[in-house]
Amino acid sequence: MSNAILPTNAKILVVKLADLGDVLTATPALRALRHRYPHAEIDVLLTRHTVAALEHSPLVDNLIPSDNFRFFALRDALKPVLAAEVWHTLRQIRQKKYDAVVILHHLTTRAGAAKYAAIARAGRAKIVAGLRPPGNRGRFLSHTVPDDGFGVRHEIDYWLAVVGRLDAASDDREMSLAVSPADEQWAAETIRTVAENRPLAVIHPGSGGFSTGRRWAAENFAAVADALIERGLTVALVGTPADGTDAVQAAMAGKPVNLTGKTTLHQLAALLRRASLFIGGDSGVTHIAAASGVPLVSIFGPTNADAWGARGEKRVVLRAELPCAPCAYVGHSVGLRHGCPAKTCLKLITPAQVTRAAFALLDGKSPETENFPAPAPLPFPTATILGVRLHAVTTTDVHAQIESFIAAGTPHQICTVNPEFVVAAQRDLVFRRIINRAALAFADGTGLLKASRWLGETPLPERIAGVDTVETLAKLSAEKGYRLYFLGAMPGVAEKAIAALKTRYPKMVAVGAFAGSPRAEDEDAIVARIRAVQPDVVLVAYGAPKQDKWIARNMYRLPAAVLMGVGGAFDFIAGETPRAPLWMQRIGLEWLHRFAHQPWRWRRMWHAVPHFMWLVLKEKYRRKNDSQFTRR
Repeated sequence: MSNAILPTNAKILVVKLADLGDVLTATPALRALRHRYPHAEIDVLLTRHTVAALEHSPLVDNLIPSDNFRFFALRDALKPVLAAEVWHTLRQIRQKKYDAVVILHHLTTRAGAAKYAAIARAGRAKIVAGLRPPGNRGRFLSHTVPDDGFGVRHEIDYWLAVVGRLDAASDDREMSLAVSPADEQWAAETIRTVAENRPLAVIHPGSGGFSTGRRWAAENFAAVADALIERGLTVALVGTPADGTDAVQAAMAGKPVNLTGKTTLHQLAALLRRASLFIGGDSGVTHIAAASGVPLVSIFGPTNADAWGARGEKRVVLRAELPCAPCAYVGHSVGLRHGCPAKTCLKLITPAQVTRAAFALLDGKSPETENFPAPAPLPFPTATILGVRLHAVTTTDVHAQIESFIAAGTPHQICTVNPEFVVAAQRDLVFRRIINRAALAFADGTGLLKASRWLGETPLPERIAGVDTVETLAKLSAEKGYRLYFLGAMPGVAEKAIAALKTRYPKMVAVGAFAGSPRAEDEDAIVARIRAVQPDVVLVAYGAPKQDKWIARNMYRLPAAVLMGVGGAFDFIAGETPRAPLWMQRIGLEWLHRFAHQPWRWRRMWHAVPHFMWLVLKEKYRRKNDSQFTRR
């Protein structure tokens, strides 16, 4: 064993101010600390509602419950009542004087970094261990592990790496939850009473109070529960009344055992140890199930399964690998904490998928997870401009690739990227990931061509306008019978665009046009409308980023092989908006022409030109400085 960083009788404060599942992901790290420093005094600062996760644990000596740090913005911490409560907890920590403070959190926000820095200073420890984020938010840490972003490592692995910096390395990744003999006895008696000698399947349909956007539909859980009952299992519904168990039971044909609100956390853990199967979403109860060792199926939607999904034998994570998923906790950003309003990623996980996975686990087999195929990489070089990837392609390449996509028959998203897209992608991580995951993303803006050269990237050979690509698709449709669907723009504009294209390409096959909207409540009806006519190509004119997000959510629900966002292309083709003369297009001044005719677009023009140029110049300067620093 190497020389210990801490004394034998060290005082260690572990900070985990999070929800139940997050606290359980810290238990392997706590176990590693206890094993390495068996005589140390290990305290844990945690929220009051998670105390039960560690109250019987031999891994810790003292729990410091506190809800005093419940702020996400620095201005909230300055509220008199909250500030007084924070000061009280910090004073309590200061009186202890720790040898080490271990921060088991991502320093995602300035407010978060500030509060963990305050806790560390209150502990007066010379050693402060934690994740080092990009930038300078982790300056108060003395022993760090690089934070590569949510999901690059599982949360368990991050926390094991952090305590590894204190010479407490371990390969044991299993979460733990201590249960008393009384709870074990309760579980044994309950199973004898309710299961009637049949295997027990436990279903938890909730997702905790933090985000109801993670929840799979109650009717889906009901369908799975009925399938399990038909197979001969007893199904128990667990959780609180807020978890939607009553809605699941109401939608069922069979009769479950409803244990809603009838178990403590430790009784539930003991029950799960004796169950044959657990099914749930991304929730603390699912983490309890993983800690209990029961075979489980977990259903993930907006949140990051690579960060929190249960791993290991007899643990199945089901998720829809959409280009926009996950949208919460990605990279170094919280992202959409509650997911998008449509929740399409959850709709795409079917009761049949969950049932197949559950039956495979019950039969002792390895379930086959079903997912959507990612597009194959294209044989073209790429340029990355401010984090946005673009294919260095010509117009001829794009036309050939579209035909290849249609021949393949599987869905492919195409993004027509202009400088405004790139600026928007700086603050909209989901939008950026959609562009970077697109089957084909090409430059629809002269500024991007210039930026690729200024930044020393692969030169982008030419501007390929989205409106011209629509014209090409109309021509290909007339020649080869490709079926086109026009979605978006103002009512009647798509129909006018079709009529205009028909005058040039009379044999063009347009199977439908609909203005619709990108609103979540309209999504299912629009998908049904498009599916009914079976197009090969869907052109979406909702404007960026709405159109690109709509495509990313729905591309695998549609029969089309090519789905492309086209912005204002329908307006140009229909004559609703005049297009710039060719000479202005060639020298990159089309934006100026459009501004002259639509001055109300000045805010978007600012993002499309001056703001983009400013960001490119900053990036060029940063790269130059980095290069000089590397040479030194």
